[in-house]
Amino acid sequence: MKTIFEKSSGADGINLTDEGVNTGKYIPEKFLRNGEVSLPQMSELEVMRHYKEMSDMNFCIEKGFYPLGSCTMKYNPKVNEFLAGLEGFNIHPNCGDDLAQGSLKLMYNLQKALLEVTGMDAITLQPSAGAHGEMTGMMIIKKYFDTIGEKRTKVIIPDSAHGTNPASAKMSGFEIVEIKSNSKGQVDIEALKSVLDKDVAAIMMTNPNTLGIFEEGVKEISDLMHANGSLLYYDGANFNAIMGWTNPKLMGFDVVHLNLHKTFSTPHGGGGPGAGPVAVVEKLKDFLPTPVVEFDGEKYYRNYNIPHSIGSVKDFWGNFSVLVKAYAYILMMGKNLKTVSENAVLNANYLKEKLKNYYDLPYDEPCMHEFVLSGEKQKHENGVSTLHIAKALMDGNTHPPTVYFPLIVHEALMIEPTESEDKQKLDEFVQTMIEIAKEAETNPEKLLSAPHTTPVKKIDEVTAARHPDLKYTD
Repeated sequence: MKTIFEKSSGADGINLTDEGVNTGKYIPEKFLRNGEVSLPQMSELEVMRHYKEMSDMNFCIEKGFYPLGSCTMKYNPKVNEFLAGLEGFNIHPNCGDDLAQGSLKLMYNLQKALLEVTGMDAITLQPSAGAHGEMTGMMIIKKYFDTIGEKRTKVIIPDSAHGTNPASAKMSGFEIVEIKSNSKGQVDIEALKSVLDKDVAAIMMTNPNTLGIFEEGVKEISDLMHANGSLLYYDGANFNAIMGWTNPKLMGFDVVHLNLHKTFSTPHGGGGPGAGPVAVVEKLKDFLPTPVVEFDGEKYYRNYNIPHSIGSVKDFWGNFSVLVKAYAYILMMGKNLKTVSENAVLNANYLKEKLKNYYDLPYDEPCMHEFVLSGEKQKHENGVSTLHIAKALMDGNTHPPTVYFPLIVHEALMIEPTESEDKQKLDEFVQTMIEIAKEAETNPEKLLSAPHTTPVKKIDEVTAARHPDLKYTD
């Protein structure tokens, strides 16, 4: 048997000859193949049809409406993919600054653009996701207090926060203090005052919050925190709602992360790729990860000389192709970035008003980019839960919205239409939701067995979760 092992070497420099392979000296016998590989003989056409069929079984933004609350599943212009694949960007990450001037210039200009929309003073592009940005921001806050000699151990987090917030703060060494929302779905300022002491390093907030409601008391919260010597962290997951209209700096925040794969229209889902740049106010810039891209008037360079840096948080320079796509999106939109937020807010309020008479609306407030309905009525009256409603939506060529989050709303349906959808598509979604609500009253049995038109029908999710079948089968 002639194999590739004849020309390969092991870690000890020994040639892996036929003899060595066959005797199991280097590879155990049970892992050796004794015959030819059994592969099906297929034409290219058959192969292409197979993968096209597989693709058709998956749902994507190009196929239908994707109102996934808090995730901002907006359309990603395909020209961005072309631009990210340009040959000039396909350089080795270890090449020197002199050979990477074009890429460094792009990163530098992206930094400036993101600083303009956030109002902040300095930024890093390294973090590779929102949660990664959160942890980077919390590490910066911790290093800041360590450097000035203050031992602050607590981080305040509202009960409507994203689930990654407490995880990021905890992983950075902080104790979590949760505060409740008030009757309007906003931070209860009296509850905040009751837990605010000299051990508090920061508060982590999303504004608008996870209910899609703008925090009216944000300036009072900022004043309270700063008077206590504490900092404010801005979770930028919902930045698509305010871009160009206001910014975290004006609200009084000190640290902000942005999800480029949400607000700035780069591919999102399946765990990545993403990018979560972190921007800070002036007094925190010396704590940013290294390197930061700078310009000396003649050339762009990577600056590693940052006095109190927390160190690098990702190999090389972050998810560079995502940075290219975000920068292309910003250049294409220009001043129309403001219109993006305007239309996202308009779409969300339109859907909320159309649907609030058919589903419970726990917080009947003007919303920003998203809103949260509840299937509590349908579940209580007809046994149709939010999960059943979500499954039924799949029969209407619509991806279900985020369900059962935020946790402060029972049977939650968190809906975010983004600015990408036109009125016709929104009206189709409204009609589907109304039909589901009516069917819950007249024919709930049909909803209990949904979906009916998808490649995979309803499964026993409890059994699947408790007894997962992880075996590989032929």
